[in-house]
Amino acid sequence: MASNEYPFVPLRWTRMSPAESLERAKTFRESMASRRSVRDFSPEPIPDGVLEDAIACAAGAPSGANQQPWTFVVVTDPALKAKLREAAEAEERESYARRMSEEWLEALAPLGTDWHKPHFTDAPAIIVVFEQVYGVKPLPEGGVKKVKHYYVQESVGIAVGFLIAALTQAGLATLTHTPSPMGFLREVLGRPENERAFAVLPVGYPAPGARVPDIGKKPLHEVLVRR
Repeated sequence: MASNEYPFVPLRWTRMSPAESLERAKTFRESMASRRSVRDFSPEPIPDGVLEDAIACAAGAPSGANQQPWTFVVVTDPALKAKLREAAEAEERESYARRMSEEWLEALAPLGTDWHKPHFTDAPAIIVVFEQVYGVKPLPEGGVKKVKHYYVQESVGIAVGFLIAALTQAGLATLTHTPSPMGFLREVLGRPENERAFAVLPVGYPAPGARVPDIGKKPLHEVLVRR
């Protein structure tokens, strides 16, 4: 039941015909089915406005209490990308050598990954998504007040899904990269203490001759349950 204390506005929504609904769902599914995580990027620039529209789409994702606990940092400066790569490879080198269990390494083996992260410098843009662990509200008398955020990781995860879908629909390739640990990202990018890195997404066009692992997805009957 809506409270009279807060304003509400009419829902803007257009009902589709069953045929149009089915066609749109099928078209989107087929488009997203061709999406692959890419590690070999071309340095070709991304058209102006594409990243902004994709991030605006992501920022429209639902979030706990509509607190929108995310920040999207777009990095295109070559020197800064090189600094990020150097820091990421240092952490990843340590992870592959000492932090990862044999079981973890075995799970990664079909993907052919290692500590080398050329996508940081090859891709024309890197989007680093930060989760805002708590909010910061300026006080009238000065200083700030911490604001509790709810369902932060769930909210940011949904937003990243929106972002990947939007970039895919724009004809761009992405890689969802989560170096571990990720504290260096906040330090290198100068983000505030209430932000924590959630994911790194190199974005661009695949390099000519780019190759991807020969893997598939689970069939629908293995993931869909009807009751």
